[in-house]
Amino acid sequence: MIPIEKEPGVQQEALAVARMDGAAAAQAVDELRLIYAEVFAEPPHNETEDDVVAAFRRFTVQAARPAFRAVLARTGDGEPVGMAYGWSLPADTPWWDEFTEPVSEDMRREDGRRTFGLMELAVRRAWRGWGVARRLHASLLDGLEAERVMLNVNPENAAAAAAYTAWGYRVIGQARPAAAGAELRDVMMLNLR
Repeated sequence: MIPIEKEPGVQQEALAVARMDGAAAAQAVDELRLIYAEVFAEPPHNETEDDVVAAFRRFTVQAARPAFRAVLARTGDGEPVGMAYGWSLPADTPWWDEFTEPVSEDMRREDGRRTFGLMELAVRRAWRGWGVARRLHASLLDGLEAERVMLNVNPENAAAAAAYTAWGYRVIGQARPAAAGAELRDVMMLNLR
């Protein structure tokens, strides 16, 4: 359990952050879905129940990837408060083809270990401002052997972009994900070496 304190001298709450492989994440899918549905229903995402169903249809396939990893934060009484997950990009990843501008061959070179794709990071509203996202991010990347981490962020989500920038990410371009109806995203990268 990791104690967190929003303001000095104010009530502390202990959180447990569990790291999971795909099989363990599949067992925690209801908790992950609860967090995702609550967070991504908010602006600027405005996802519907149909969007959540589609996301977790994809999640089943994603969690089966060999390099999948996830983290889930819970309170001492087991309430899920935040999650993050991703996987190492395979050599044939389509991510680089989604960029709006061409990407150099050196940048797009993948071997299944070079780049970790951070697919989702979400913290429920009542738990924001407590450093939960930072701890989830650090726990997810702990022990990762990748050279870099890449993610897509909604350009209208200023809070997320600011957090990623504070953690060392930089915008490397824009992309339109292949999912039907996907909006333009800023692509950010964190060099780990």
